[in-house]
Amino acid sequence: MNEEMIQFEKQDAIATIRLNRPKKYNTLRFEMLQQMDAALRDANADDQIKVIVLEGAGDSFCGGFDFSGGLEHFPGITEEGYDPGVDHHMVTNYYTSYITTFMGLWRGLKPVIAKVHGYCVGGGSEMALCADIVIASDDARIGTPYSRVWGCHLTGMWIYRLGLAKAKYYALTAEWISGKEAAEIELINFSYPLEELDQRVEELADKLVQIPLTQLISMKLIVNQAYDNMGLQKSSSGLP
Repeated sequence: MNEEMIQFEKQDAIATIRLNRPKKYNTLRFEMLQQMDAALRDANADDQIKVIVLEGAGDSFCGGFDFSGGLEHFPGITEEGYDPGVDHHMVTNYYTSYITTFMGLWRGLKPVIAKVHGYCVGGGSEMALCADIVIASDDARIGTPYSRVWGCHLTGMWIYRLGLAKAKYYALTAEWISGKEAAEIELINFSYPLEELDQRVEELADKLVQIPLTQLISMKLIVNQAYDNMGLQKSSSGLP
């Protein structure tokens, strides 16, 4: 597929990565994640960029992975059906796994702001929570429906952000929460009315770009190292 699944823009010191499958609720395909990985590499290598904003086109941030069309686009699907062994190999292989792209938000040098609206579920929520700061609309729907559908946590971010009691509850019940509730339980940083979301994210990005890049890098690194030392690095499906 040659479709432009990711839109990548730079304006002054801010890079914007936009998930661009609005008719499909920005559901994830592997080609899309490859394009996103390339954009992250570009933004992190550009000394003029200080902040990265991750957002979704249309009515939602991301509806998770694309399970349409009989899943023929998934490597774990063969003529005999779903092969968990192939799926497991793909996800845990550093060179083929989409987890490395998710964690690229966490491990890249530049601070990443995830701007969340509409649906932010499954793999979409895992991806958003890898950002450094998550800002959502009050009415966003955030959740991991794995226990009712298929799959399990991918990066460990739900667990490390929430703590045991809440993480276990939402993992087992697969309940979703609003952006407002997510901010109240400190899964994310802030939530605002949808009509204020763009302005609030822009204000924060503008605030961060006033800080020297070396300071942004250093502060992100020291906080991340603390969580990596608590096991986050090994919780990401065992990837290095």
